[in-house]
Amino acid sequence: MRILAQIGIVLFVCLLGEAIAAVLPFPFPASVIGMVLLFLLLACKWLKPRHIQEKSNFLLSNMAFFFIPAGVGLLDYLDVLKANLVPLLVICLVTTPLVFLVTGWTVQAVMKWTARKEDKPDV
Repeated sequence: MRILAQIGIVLFVCLLGEAIAAVLPFPFPASVIGMVLLFLLLACKWLKPRHIQEKSNFLLSNMAFFFIPAGVGLLDYLDVLKANLVPLLVICLVTTPLVFLVTGWTVQAVMKWTARKEDKPDV
């Protein structure tokens, strides 16, 4: 019964994201709105992580399964991918290390900022 409640919570947040996206005067992905809503609910402590823990663990452990339809859908555009293979490879080879570097620098900066914040006495 608990897993049904967790599925209900996740689906309700997704539905709320869809409703907000439908009302917005500009196109915006409902899935992103749903993730932001879920984040806000968790950050405000209106929703506890234990309320969606089992469902989240299931989705994370089976994440690769959810990419299969997208991968199969790419087969429809194999001719487009072949025609643009060199630019796509260059983009991947340039941006992947760039993302790693920026992520590493960001983590280091946050760690330094957090350490400075902890060392500073409260006034």
